[in-house]
Amino acid sequence: MKDLKRTKIKELLDAPVIGKKVNVKGWVRTFRNNQFIAINDGSTINNIQGVVDFENTDEKLLKRITTGACISVTGDLAESKGKGQSVEIIVENIEILGDADPEKFPLQPKKHSLEFLREIAHLRVRTNTFSAIYRIRHAMIFAVHKFFTDRGFYNVHTPIITGSDAEGAGEMFRVTTLDPANPAKDEDGNINYKEDFFGKETNLTVSGQLEGETACMGLSEIYTFGPTFRAENSNTSRHLAEFWMIEPEMAFYDINDNMDLAEAFVKYLVNYALDNCSDDLAFLNQRALDDEKTKPQQERSELSLLERLKFVAENDFERVTYTEAIDILRNSKPNKKKKFQYLIEGWGADLQSEHERFLVEKHFKKPVILYNYPKDIKAFYMRQNDDGKTVAAMDVLFPGIGEIIGGSQREERYGILKQRIDEIGIPEKDLWWYLELRKFGSAPHSGFGLGFERMIQFVTGMTNIRDVIPFPRTPDNAEF
Repeated sequence: MKDLKRTKIKELLDAPVIGKKVNVKGWVRTFRNNQFIAINDGSTINNIQGVVDFENTDEKLLKRITTGACISVTGDLAESKGKGQSVEIIVENIEILGDADPEKFPLQPKKHSLEFLREIAHLRVRTNTFSAIYRIRHAMIFAVHKFFTDRGFYNVHTPIITGSDAEGAGEMFRVTTLDPANPAKDEDGNINYKEDFFGKETNLTVSGQLEGETACMGLSEIYTFGPTFRAENSNTSRHLAEFWMIEPEMAFYDINDNMDLAEAFVKYLVNYALDNCSDDLAFLNQRALDDEKTKPQQERSELSLLERLKFVAENDFERVTYTEAIDILRNSKPNKKKKFQYLIEGWGADLQSEHERFLVEKHFKKPVILYNYPKDIKAFYMRQNDDGKTVAAMDVLFPGIGEIIGGSQREERYGILKQRIDEIGIPEKDLWWYLELRKFGSAPHSGFGLGFERMIQFVTGMTNIRDVIPFPRTPDNAEF
């Protein structure tokens, strides 16, 4: 019995061989009538049923088959007589690998709130919802690497510890080995970072973009895919302190090439999910539909999860300048009737997600790429356009969330970039190497960033970003 090799449940359900003796190992989801065990091993959202001959099984053993227990089951695969499954295992032998006390195990077979499941994030992967999210997250990781590899891009690991603030946002986690109770001080009484581990002030990175630009200036097309950190004290369903970013940087790409790549990329990811995660998406789609029924009519989504995914996969993205978008928004019904939380007064306004969603969901009814933004609301490294007022920036907007990608053609002209850095007041000593790229063989180049968790939110339909990363890091929360 013990020598029989384990078979994954997914393999048994995908290609069943009736009459074959099989062994499965997994966790008990339910045990009904002392006879029917639903077993799941994480290889699929679907359980396999084990049928126990309870009259000839030790009662002490039966009592240990509880929700959450880990078991090994051996028996013949048979066509199922019951509803809900095509095949089942006629159990000959059961081994308990790990008990789960039913009085203490928190995941009993009933619906649990997402808030409760966040408190037991170490166990929530054992629910259908979170096992589906984990599997989809893996599929999307693979799809990211496949998309870029198939197009001749090189993956580059950029540093997690950095001395620069790429976004100029200033909300960074400090990295230090100085004694917090008694840090080294200089003559003026300020903390002396020259005594610190790196001999200067360092932080966790908010972006690998600047270092990525150095790589594309020798490899032509690269992408980063790594953890990034932001110490923004935002307790919202859209923000994490630790998240993953995908950041391609491409030499010889202008803003139009950049938009083409961004559109191809997100369509590829969505199509990959539709083609390879159908069982998990069907489950999450139904879960979202059931959730929608509990909401007031005006708050319900017009499109189901699968419809939103097809909306992105099947539509050409509408490309609209920021200036055109402002005109549309200023003259829109919600703006005139003061329904927007942030009213659009005129050119120069920073768009909020309510404006972005209006353009996608109500006005164009397709995904939108906005480009040529005012330079004053965008980062210093974006290429200035000839009008002197705008930069070659672009944002990709999706239904349900608004901005999912932000990018630009990068400023490749040394003089203009140096002037912009001086205007903003970034110390040149922090970016001497970045400026130097423009001195030696500079070239037009572009890039963008996709927040991976935002993408997973879109693909899974989860409304809170804390539910699409295994262990969310947020203000006041670094458990597990």
